[in-house]
Amino acid sequence: MAILYALVARGSVLLAEFSGTATNASAIARQILEKIPGANDMNVSYSQDRFIFHVKRTDGLTVLCMADETAGRRIPFAFLEEIHQRFVRTYGRAVLSAHAYAMNDEFSRILSQQMEYFSNDPNADRINRLKGEMSQVRNVMIENIDKVLERGDRLELLVDKTANMQGNTFRFRKQARRFRSSVWWRNVKLTVALIVLLLVIVYVVFAFVCHGPLLPSCI
Repeated sequence: MAILYALVARGSVLLAEFSGTATNASAIARQILEKIPGANDMNVSYSQDRFIFHVKRTDGLTVLCMADETAGRRIPFAFLEEIHQRFVRTYGRAVLSAHAYAMNDEFSRILSQQMEYFSNDPNADRINRLKGEMSQVRNVMIENIDKVLERGDRLELLVDKTANMQGNTFRFRKQARRFRSSVWWRNVKLTVALIVLLLVIVYVVFAFVCHGPLLPSCI
């Protein structure tokens, strides 16, 4: 799974979160929420080891996810945008006064579903490419997490390796399907070409036999 953890928060108050694997990402995410500067809207990414914490803050509401670095930026930020819209649409002004984890029971399921979709469904990236809505993400700089967390305060990121193995397995299967598909199309094209060639040879032979001077019976 490319996206392993996600949360929604108002300031440093967590309203909902979900983790797709055994990890201490929640503790590190809390540190990030407490340390990110100012209250302005922002898109920012912080790297730690082979993982990146992507943060989107809009109108005081922060959505954050931790993704494998191979996921790039477009898919995680498309995920964050979708989560932000769903959360605001579902809860409206209630988010302004909700207490910690007030929406977790209900919204953690949505986080899980969308993490699965944006991690594994090729349409998630294809749709955003067609819409062209994520062009601003190209300007998001990926900074080292030391930019926001002091080395002494920063926790070591622990992630269950089986989650990465599952992600690698999925990518391998996807590549294998593409390879099999390309081989199948190549075989189809080769078969069609051979059939056409065979028909041409039969036609030439038939024409030669029927119009030859020694075989008037073909006339």
